[in-house]
Amino acid sequence: MKKSIILIICLFVGSGLFAQEKMYIHKSDKMTLGAPVSATDSIFFSEDQSTALFRIGDTLATYPVDAIDSITFGDNMNTVYLTWLGTEVSVINPLAFEGVSVSIDGAYAIVHSSGVNQEVYYHLSGSTTEGTFKLYSDQDCQLQLNGIDITNPVGPAVNIQSTHMTSIQILDGTSNIVTDGPDYEDPPAGEDQDGPFFSEGMMEFAGMGTLTVHGLGSGKHGLCSDDYIEIDGGHIIVTGAAKDGIHADEGLLITGGTIEVTSSGDGIDGDGGSVGISGGTVTVNIPSDDVKGIASDEEMLVSGGTITITVDGDQSKGMKCDSPITLNGGEITIYTNGDAVLEESGQGYDPSYCTAIKGEDDVIISGAEITIVCTGLANKGISADGDLVMSDGNVQVSSSSDGDTYVNEDGELDAYVSTCLTADGDLSITGGTVITSSSGSAGKGLSADMCTYFGTGTSSPDIQITTTGNSIYISGFGNDAKYAEAKAIKSDSTLVIESGNINISSADDGIKSEWAIDINGGIIDITTSVEGLEAPFITINDGEIHIFATDDCINTTFGFGGEEDDGSLLKVMGGYIAVSTSGGDGLDGNGDIAFEGGTMIVHGPPQQPEVGMDYNGDCEMNAGFLVISAVNSMMIQSPGNMSDQYSVRVTSGQMLSSGTLFHIEDASGNSILTFQPERNYSSIIFSSSDLQTGVNYRIYTGGTCTGTEQDGLYTGGTYSGGTFRQSFNITNTVTNVNF
Repeated sequence: MKKSIILIICLFVGSGLFAQEKMYIHKSDKMTLGAPVSATDSIFFSEDQSTALFRIGDTLATYPVDAIDSITFGDNMNTVYLTWLGTEVSVINPLAFEGVSVSIDGAYAIVHSSGVNQEVYYHLSGSTTEGTFKLYSDQDCQLQLNGIDITNPVGPAVNIQSTHMTSIQILDGTSNIVTDGPDYEDPPAGEDQDGPFFSEGMMEFAGMGTLTVHGLGSGKHGLCSDDYIEIDGGHIIVTGAAKDGIHADEGLLITGGTIEVTSSGDGIDGDGGSVGISGGTVTVNIPSDDVKGIASDEEMLVSGGTITITVDGDQSKGMKCDSPITLNGGEITIYTNGDAVLEESGQGYDPSYCTAIKGEDDVIISGAEITIVCTGLANKGISADGDLVMSDGNVQVSSSSDGDTYVNEDGELDAYVSTCLTADGDLSITGGTVITSSSGSAGKGLSADMCTYFGTGTSSPDIQITTTGNSIYISGFGNDAKYAEAKAIKSDSTLVIESGNINISSADDGIKSEWAIDINGGIIDITTSVEGLEAPFITINDGEIHIFATDDCINTTFGFGGEEDDGSLLKVMGGYIAVSTSGGDGLDGNGDIAFEGGTMIVHGPPQQPEVGMDYNGDCEMNAGFLVISAVNSMMIQSPGNMSDQYSVRVTSGQMLSSGTLFHIEDASGNSILTFQPERNYSSIIFSSSDLQTGVNYRIYTGGTCTGTEQDGLYTGGTYSGGTFRQSFNITNTVTNVNF
C-alpha cells in the first residue's frame, strides 16, 4: 500500500508534468520502459494494491508494484540504451510501447522492432564474457557503439537478424570489442550466424572509434553480412577469423576509415558482389594457403585510399577478381611470400601461382601507385587472364622468385617461373611508369600470350625492365636443348611500339615476339641482353634504338636454325638504330633484310665467325644510312646486288684498334663518313645516298674530328690528321675496296 501511494505521488507531483512527452517506468530488473504521455489513458492498481496497471493506447501493461522502482517524466527519445554489466544488462527503452521490445536473459539481449514510425537508434555500452546483442527489425536503424566488450561463447556477439540496412556508428574515442566462441549453438530455423559481428542486411560503418572483431568460431567469418557492407570511417580490426576476415555476400565499399585484417581465409571478400575502395587505409595479412587478400566475383575498383597486403600462403593471391579489376587511383603495396603449387592435371601438373594481383578477366590500370615485392617460388606480380591495360599510374614490381621444372599436363618437362606482368590476352601499356626487376632464375619482366602494345600517338609510357636470373635447363642436348630464360619482354603475337621510353637490362632476350615486332617511335635502350630484338618479322619505321647484346643484336628467325632462308624479314623504314655485339651478329636475318630508310649503325663482334650482318635470304639496301664495323672474314655479308642504293665494302689487311677513326671523303674534301668503331676491326660496310658513280673517294684511318659524335658516328666538324689508305670509285652496286 505504501509503494502504491508513492507511485501515485510520483505521477502527479511537479508543475511541469504535462509539458513532458514521455513517462518512464523504472523497474527493479534494470529495465526502463518509456511510454508517450499523450497515449497514456490511465494508471491504476489491482484490488490488493500488488499490481500496477498502465493503459497505454491499446495496451494494458501490468507490473508487480514491488518490481517498479520509480516513474519519471522526460523528453521524448528514440534511442534505446543497452549497457552490459557483466552477467546482466541495463536497458532504457523509450519506445517500449511504440514497437520496440527488449527481452533479457542474463547478459543475452534480444530486441524486436516492428512498426515503429520513427528512426530508431541502439546505444550499446558495457562488457560481458557471456552475452549478446541480437536484433530483429523491419526497418533501417542505427547502432551506436560506445565502448562495448561482448563475448558470446556460443554464437555472434552482435547478431542483426534484419534484412534492412543497419548503420553502425563507432563513437569517437571509444574502444569496442566483440568476440565469439569456437562452437556455435544451432540458430533458429532460417537464421544465419556467420561470425562474431553478423548481419542479414546491409551494414554501413562510420565514426572515429575502434572496433575489434575477434573471430574464434570454427568455420566462421569475422565481420560478416549476407548483404552489402560499406565502411566510411572508424578503425576496424579483425583478427583470428577461421574464414574471411570481412565477408559481404553482395559486395563491399570502403570510402574511409582504417581497416586491419588478419584471417585464415580471405582477408576481405565481396563474394558475389563487387569491391570498391575509394579512400581509407586497408591492411590485410593472410598467412594461409590458397586464399585471397581482397576478393570479389564482380568488378573490383580501386580509386583511392592506401592498401597494404601481405601474402604468406602458397598459391594465395593479394587481390583477385573473377571480373575486371580497375585500378584508377590509390596506393597499393603487396608482398607475396608464398610458393607456386603444382596441381594434378592431365598427364602431369598445372602450376597455381602465388600472385599479387590476379584478374580472371581484364586488369585495367589508369592512375594507381602500385608496389609489389615477390619472394616466394615462381610468384607473379600482376596477372590477367584477359587483357592487361595500363594508361596511367606507377607500377613497380620487384621479384627474387626462382622458377623450377615440372611435368606439364601433356606429360612433358616444362618450367614454371616468376613473371612481373603477364597477360593471357593483350598487354597494353600506353602511359604511366612501369619498373620491374627480376633476379630469380628464369624470371621474366613482361609477358603476353597475345599482342603487346606500348604507347600511342598522344601518350608515352616510361618502362624499365631488368632481369638478372640464370636460365633453367629443362631437357634435350646441344642445339635441341630447352631452357627457361630470363627474358625482359615476351609476346606470343605481334608487339607494337608507338612511343615511350623503354629501358631494358636483360639476362637473356631484351624484346622477343613469336611473330612480329613493329617499332613506330619511342626511345628504346637495351643496355644488356643476350639477343636484343628477336621475332620472325621486325619492322622499324621510326624511333631511336640502342642495343647491346652478347649474341645477336637484332635477329629475325622462326627458330628453325640452319643456313636456309626461313621466310623471316627485317625491314628498316626509318628511325635511328645503333647496335653493338660482343659475341654474336649485329644483324642476323634468317630470311631477308630490307633497308628503305633510317640510320643503322652496327658495332660488330671482335672475332670470327660472327659478323656485323648475316642473312640467309636477300638484303636490299634501297634507302637510308648503314655503317657496319667488324673483323674481316669469309662470312661477312654486305647488301645484295639487287639494291637500289650503292654500298662499299672495305677490308684491311691489318687489324685496326678500337677507337681508330675510319673516314671517307670525296675528291673535294667533303666528308662522307667519319666513324669510330667500338672494337678492333678490319672491315667496314657502308651505304649512303651520298655514294654516287663518277666520283672519286678517299679512305683515311686515324686522325681526329671536331664534329659531334654519337654511337661512334661523327656529324659536322672537320676531319684531319689521318693516314691515307686508298681511293676508289663506285663501280658496282656493291664496290669492294682493299688496303
